[in-house]
Amino acid sequence: MYDVIVIGGGSAGLMACVAAAEHGASVILLDKGDQLGRKLGISGGGRCNVTNAKETDELIRHIPGNGRFLYSSFQNLDNQGIMRFFENLGIALKEEDNGRMFPVTDKAKTVVDALVGKIVSLGVEIRTKEPVKELIQNGQQVQGVKLISGKTILGRSVIIATGGKSVPQTGSTGDGYPWAEAAGHTITELYPTEVPIVSGESWIQSKELQGLSLRDIALSVVDAKGKPVISHRGDMIFTHFGVSGPVALRCSQFIRKVQMKTGNPQVIMSIDLFPELSAGTLEAQVQQVLEEESRKAVKNILKTWVPERMIPLMMKRAEISDDLTFHHFPKGMLSHLVGLMKAFTFRADGTRSLKEAFVTGGGIHLKEIYPKTMESKLLPGLFFCGEVLDIHGYTGGYNITAAFSTGYTAGKHAAEYRHATS
Repeated sequence: MYDVIVIGGGSAGLMACVAAAEHGASVILLDKGDQLGRKLGISGGGRCNVTNAKETDELIRHIPGNGRFLYSSFQNLDNQGIMRFFENLGIALKEEDNGRMFPVTDKAKTVVDALVGKIVSLGVEIRTKEPVKELIQNGQQVQGVKLISGKTILGRSVIIATGGKSVPQTGSTGDGYPWAEAAGHTITELYPTEVPIVSGESWIQSKELQGLSLRDIALSVVDAKGKPVISHRGDMIFTHFGVSGPVALRCSQFIRKVQMKTGNPQVIMSIDLFPELSAGTLEAQVQQVLEEESRKAVKNILKTWVPERMIPLMMKRAEISDDLTFHHFPKGMLSHLVGLMKAFTFRADGTRSLKEAFVTGGGIHLKEIYPKTMESKLLPGLFFCGEVLDIHGYTGGYNITAAFSTGYTAGKHAAEYRHATS
């Protein structure tokens, strides 16, 4: 019998193995794939963004999906602890924009190899190509797992670290959810986050703006009353189906949240081309340029302010004819035009699928988990960590921080649980 059985060899599972073994437990790691750390190996564009260096409160703010739940697990391992952990393994780290931490090698393989090497050195038994069928329990506590092969493995505790349902080619196919349900747990609705946004607008479908990138703009999700639910500043790109890029990915989860709240499948989004300027300041600047070139067609002067491919749409919405000059501008037309520069709205009809998302929203209900230990409140000896939980953050090192932290917490307390059963 093992002290700890860990199911899933991703970020959370590997760190759970480290913590459990370091705390004296006999550990076996089971993974259905043929290699460990597959999703970790493609994270950060293949460079592996191991954590984020922001202060704790700011870091939590970048995990809008129940980030506050992590305060307790951060007592065991926070972002600073993650950095020390890898540096102690001989992996030098470097900080890039917005606090993102990468290995100096710029290779995710460096991180994966170090983690796997660490658990090997700690004596963890590793079994790949070993899919689990179900948990073994007696109703009072977990007793082990049954494999698809028919074999059983007994353990004093089991850690489920199987991930969500995003990026399924890495093995994240939601295996842990039915096991959790069999133990009595609630699975909150699963939905894609950090995923491109879909729009049925005619100018999207006609591919008028496909491939056009906007730099340092603000993208907002707007509620039924016209107020921003969330705004993110950065870069985006128009695609043949909608919009993508960093700010679009960050806004995507809020589209689903507004849809769930209102019951309306269509959500309004708004682009501010000049987030650093107030509408009044922008209007004054545009007016000055238009007055200096008052006999030129407005559409030609707009090239100074608006990407050329957006001008026909802007002109159509402002009801400005192609040959209109500022000299013949109707009263209020300038304010309307500037308003479009500050709030160019479009309809979002949803997002791409969960399979195409970077992160899974929803998961095992956190009210059924002890935050200080990651143990189930319903079945003693059962622990959860990583993306299988109802926790999700933005890209930029936040999700992997949650995975490492909850993984370490689950591993440590699963190891300690053996004393309660021996």
